[in-house]
Formats: sequence, C-alpha cells, structure tokens
Amino acid sequence: MNKVILMGRLTRDPNFNTTANGNAIARFTIAVDRRFKTDGQEADFPSCVAFSKTAEFMKKYFHKGMKILVEGRLQTGSYEKDGVKHYTTDVIVESVEFAESKRDSAEDNGFVVPDGIENELPFK
Repeated sequence: MNKVILMGRLTRDPNFNTTANGNAIARFTIAVDRRFKTDGQEADFPSCVAFSKTAEFMKKYFHKGMKILVEGRLQTGSYEKDGVKHYTTDVIVESVEFAESKRDSAEDNGFVVPDGIENELPFK
C-alpha cells in the first residue's frame, strides 16, 4: 500500500503551471513538524504535486503559511543534469483540505477560509 497523509504549513505560495494538453499542475512544499527532534532539525519539507481540479482549487484558495492536510502517494523518479543523476521523491496529491478553522487561522496568521467554497471543493 502506498498512502501518505501529511499535515503542515505551506512554505510558500504554490507554483502553478499547465501541461501541453492544458492540465493544471500545482507544486508546493509543506513544513511538517516532527514529533521528536533529531540533530536539531524539527521539521521535514516534502515536495508535493497536485493535478487538475485539485491544482485549480489550490491556486484559488491556498497560499504561504496556511495549515493544510494532504493525502496522496509517494512517487520516486530520476533525471540527469550535467552528467549527474538526480533522484526525486514527491507526494502525488489525491486530496487537500484546510487544516484549521476560520477562527484558528485568523488568530495564527490572519488567513480566513473563504465563505461559500463548499461547492468548489475537489473532495467530498
């Protein structure tokens, strides 16, 4: 089974692109706190990729500092650049949700989850 569930804060606004055939892609990184500190590092920063309606939803409502819940799967890959092989590991996002209430988010960072977006949610 390949299943990943992460909760963390967006480290920057998601980067949006479209493929040659017009599908939306959102690339982003979230800071996920570790339960126990190791060697002074307190968080991990997994790279995530969302596609289609999920990416479009993120483009409209998600930005740096928001606490989100990501559900998806791990995917590894590799590419060669300047004769050096690089390996990648990404979380392929299947769903994304707001992970804090309007009141909590407004107190933390001034963000308020927009009213009336329930019909646009790519997950239910």
